Amino acid sequence: MLACWVVGIPVGLFAVVDAARVRADAFTAADKLTKPTWLWITGGALAVLLIFRDGPMSLLWLVGLIAALVYLVDVRPSLIEVQGGRR
Repeated sequence: MLACWVVGIPVGLFAVVDAARVRADAFTAADKLTKPTWLWITGGALAVLLIFRDGPMSLLWLVGLIAALVYLVDVRPSLIEVQGGRR
């Protein structure tokens, strides 16, 4: 279980840092929620991942991981496309 927790932390951290680095207008151009909203979602996800150390045994931990993964799998590719490819 500790291994899952340790792997989840960098995922959440990367999601927050990436959301902070993207221009705000890219979120609306990609037809996604606004940048502040995604910063709250990914920041909250990271906080949950850090606080709930039970790993996948905790429902809140899973919610935090899923929120970070939604950003990375759905939102981030759209933002990269809107900004003209790789950053």
